[in-house]
Amino acid sequence: MPRVKRPVSLTVQDILQATFPAYREAHALPRFVRFAAEQMMHCRTKAMGGHTEACPNGHVERVWYNSCKHRSCPQCAALQMEQWLERKQAQVLACDHYHVIFTVPEDLNNVCRYNRKVFTNLLFRSVRDTLVKLLGDAKYLGATPGMILALHTWGGQLTVHPHIHCLVTGGGLSAEGSWKKIVKDCLLPRKVLMAIFRGKFLDHLRRAADKGRLQPPAGKRLNQLKGLFNKLGRDDWNVKILDRYEHGKGVLKYLARYLRGGPISNRRLVNSDDGQVAFRYRDHRDVDEQKRPRWKTGTLAADEFLSRLLTHVPLPGCQTVRSYGLYANAKVEALTQARQALGQPNPETRNPVTWREFMERFSGEHPGRCPVCGATLIRHSEFRRSRAPPCLSPAKEPAA
Repeated sequence: MPRVKRPVSLTVQDILQATFPAYREAHALPRFVRFAAEQMMHCRTKAMGGHTEACPNGHVERVWYNSCKHRSCPQCAALQMEQWLERKQAQVLACDHYHVIFTVPEDLNNVCRYNRKVFTNLLFRSVRDTLVKLLGDAKYLGATPGMILALHTWGGQLTVHPHIHCLVTGGGLSAEGSWKKIVKDCLLPRKVLMAIFRGKFLDHLRRAADKGRLQPPAGKRLNQLKGLFNKLGRDDWNVKILDRYEHGKGVLKYLARYLRGGPISNRRLVNSDDGQVAFRYRDHRDVDEQKRPRWKTGTLAADEFLSRLLTHVPLPGCQTVRSYGLYANAKVEALTQARQALGQPNPETRNPVTWREFMERFSGEHPGRCPVCGATLIRHSEFRRSRAPPCLSPAKEPAA
């Protein structure tokens, strides 16, 4: 395998460019997975095409290569994440929020692998129905909350670990149109939340299996699958309700990091050499004095690293972030009514941040202006995929 060692700036793209061609020949991959890997390999290279820009006063000339814009690509995810974050921050109510995490047992990981679409939809439905049922009960709240749910399918070492992170308002809109606030410090009793979620999800899985919509994993029969569901119905599941936040923006930023960009960021990569890939991860089973997971370094064979990485490429058309209750797209009137009940103005309509504005915000320099005279760069030519950019004058260095 070609050597790739860039400890300071190693990227997922570097690893894919060095290892994926051989991996693709040795493994049968679904078309959408192969497409995702090839997009990430070619992101911001001449294979994607691009355009050139030049200063009208002749100071600088630049080449800009196109981004792949695939949601698994860590190289071009930042702008899309920022745009999503701005939209959601404008949407969420200025009230208390809770961060809730629903995790399924490891025994269901193979069921998830063989039934990704059905499993994902049933998981979202179970979480939604559990929260709506309990928060709609007058014993706990008796109102409609706002909820944003985000699916993560990986653990720190890129293993299959499906779980859903939820941002839930610390109150809701009552049937009379008033705002009802969660009185207790905790959103809901954890044991009750776990039991309802476990029962709903297992019931959905059983019904799907009976209708032939849920296939047993390789080597398993339908009655064995149902036996597994019965066994899991007697176990405790991992459901966490974190402390109350005065607003939801912090949790939104957390969710945004996993909206796009795949299961591992470039900054977690350590090195890739001799057929091995080393990366950093948080070990949630080993915590420090403040109960924070410790950072550790793991090493995988390059083939295993790619297998784990590509396992988490989202299915085409599958929404990994979904909004319900007051935050659902169809509940605009109810959300407006909730704002009125809280005495909050409606958010101002904003245009989404452009890539130039985004770059200027984080680098301090506007990429569309000449660094010498400040003039706006003029876009003067485009080139198609796999074509070399037009020749620039020797004094001008391309900036890809």
